[in-house]
Amino acid sequence: MGFSYTKPTYTLARADLDKQKAFKEEIFPALKKVLNHEIDHLLFEDELMILDYQALQYNWFLKEKQRKIKTHGQHRGAKLLVTLNYETGQILCHEAENYDMLTFESFLKRVLQTYPKGKIVMILDNARIHHANHIQCFLKEHPRLTFVFLPPYSPELNMVGGLWKWLRSDVINNVFFGKFYYIRTHVREFTRRLNRSSLEVIDRLCVKF
Repeated sequence: MGFSYTKPTYTLARADLDKQKAFKEEIFPALKKVLNHEIDHLLFEDELMILDYQALQYNWFLKEKQRKIKTHGQHRGAKLLVTLNYETGQILCHEAENYDMLTFESFLKRVLQTYPKGKIVMILDNARIHHANHIQCFLKEHPRLTFVFLPPYSPELNMVGGLWKWLRSDVINNVFFGKFYYIRTHVREFTRRLNRSSLEVIDRLCVKF
């Protein structure tokens, strides 16, 4: 009958459909066209807060045998800053206790160290900190690095969003970590595993673009 039993998905009401279309059909194709000519590294960037409060997802259980997941019931967290290389699938992950301009600047320095040569274009959202004067001064001091901003309220256009879903599904959801640093250990192993399987990352996250 052509029906599919699925949940609706959210879309942000304030999103500009024309700007989203322009990014998908004009801006990003133009960036891909000059990749390896005028651009050496094309990166998507995003941040995530992992809370010390285990998330649940659907699983199959025997009837009356529903699994119970322990939790500390607290709200401590760690901030992850990530870049995803569109061409190679390489993931760079930076951990921080909080997120401010100095943290973001420190992460940008790591990006420059990871890619010591060539022009870097970083695609990221419109968080206030990304537009801060301090960060703009940093970009002027490091002209190899250029920002390209996504259309406002368009998280679905950021490839790193798919990485966050993957991380939650494989590492965080339905798991109790007795110590908070265990989460960090598992996140690091997850990142190392994906960096050993770059083709899997490209197939799962990058091909859609």
